[in-house]
Amino acid sequence: MPLPRLKLRLTKSAELAVRKGHPWVFADRIKQQNRPGTCGEMGVVYDADNEFLAVGLYDPQSSIALRVLHVGQPLTIDDAWWAAHLHATLEIRRDLFGPETTGYRCINGESDGWPGLVLDRYDAHYVLKLYSACWLPWLPQLIPLLQSTLQPESLTLRLSRNAQSVASQDFSRIEGPLLGTPPSPVNFSENGLLFEADVLKGQKTGFFLDQRDNRQRVSTLAADREVLNAFSHSGGFSLYAARGGATRVTDLDISQHALHSAQRNFALNRHQPRIAHAAHESICADAFQWMESGPRRQFDLIICDPPSLAPREDQRPSAIVSYQRLNAHALARLKRRGILIAASCSAHVTSQEFLTAVRRAVHQQNLRTTELWITGHSLDHPATIPEARYLKCIALQIV
Repeated sequence: MPLPRLKLRLTKSAELAVRKGHPWVFADRIKQQNRPGTCGEMGVVYDADNEFLAVGLYDPQSSIALRVLHVGQPLTIDDAWWAAHLHATLEIRRDLFGPETTGYRCINGESDGWPGLVLDRYDAHYVLKLYSACWLPWLPQLIPLLQSTLQPESLTLRLSRNAQSVASQDFSRIEGPLLGTPPSPVNFSENGLLFEADVLKGQKTGFFLDQRDNRQRVSTLAADREVLNAFSHSGGFSLYAARGGATRVTDLDISQHALHSAQRNFALNRHQPRIAHAAHESICADAFQWMESGPRRQFDLIICDPPSLAPREDQRPSAIVSYQRLNAHALARLKRRGILIAASCSAHVTSQEFLTAVRRAVHQQNLRTTELWITGHSLDHPATIPEARYLKCIALQIV
C-alpha cells in the first residue's frame, strides 16, 4: 500500500514565517509529523486549525527539512503546475536582455519560488545547480520540461557539497551532462563582450553572473585610468574597464588557471578597438598579501572583490575585520581622485556591516571620499528573503 501523505505541523513562529512567504522550514521547527519522510517527497504543512497551509519538498538529511513550493489554497503539484511555474519564472526575464547578452540566470532559487534550485544560461548551454538533494527525485520530470521549453544544446547538472554525497549514495547520481555535451569552454556574450565559462568544473555554474550590472557600471568610470582588478578571477571587471577606455588593466589573482582564463577572454575581444588598445598584464600572487606588502604601485581605479570571507556564521566577526583591512590597503594604493569599487559576497556579513567596514577603512587612511553608488545583485538575481541578499558593492572616490 502507498504511504499516507506526509503531514507536518510547525511551531507557531515557523508557521507565521511560512504564512508570510519564507520558503524554509528548519527541522527543529517541526513539532509533529505523521511518519518519517523520504528525500524529495511532498510534505504538506497544516496550521494550528488543521487547515492546509503549504506544500514543499522534504529533505530529512538537511537542517532545512522542507523547501516550500506553494502557500495558500490546496493544489496539486503535477506536470501542468511545473510547466506554469517555469513559464512564470522565465517570463520575468523575457525583456531583461537583448541579443547582446546570452549569459544570465533563468531561475534564482528561493527568490523565484524554486528553493534550492538554480538554472543558468550560457548561450545555448544551460547549467542546473541543486543546493538540496530533495530535487533529485524530480529530475526525470524536470529534465523533459526544461528540454521542451528551452531546447538547449546541453544541460549540465552541478551539485552543492551537501547534495553531492546524498546524490551519489542514495540516487546513484553524479555531476555532469544531463542532455548533450557542452563544449569546454562554453563561450557566451554579456553586454556585447565575449566570455568563456567552464560549466563542468568552474566556480558557481561557470561564471559570476551576479556581478554583471556592477561590471557595466565600472566601464563608465574607467576612461583614461590605470586599473587594478584584485581577485580578478577570469577578468570580468577588467574587460569592462578596458572597453570603458582604461589605459592599462592589471589582473591580480592567486590562481594561474584563472589568469589564463582572463587572458583568453581578452583574446576573444581583441576585435574591439578599446580593448585592443588597453595594456593588459597579470600578476599571480595572494591578493591579500600583495595589497598589503607588494610593490608600491599606484592606480586610478581598484576593484576589490574577494571570495566569501565568511562561509560560516562564526567567521563573520573576523571577516568584517578583514574587509576593513583589505580595503584600507586598497585605498592606500589609489592616486589622487582615485576610485575604489569594494564588494562582498559573504552572506553572513550584512550590507550595513560591510559598508561600515569600508567606511572605517576610509577613516583609517584619513581620507575624504564621495560615495558614487551602492548596489547589490544583477536584475536576474532577485533577492526576496534576507538570506538571499549576499552581494554588496560600493563605489567611492577620493576627493
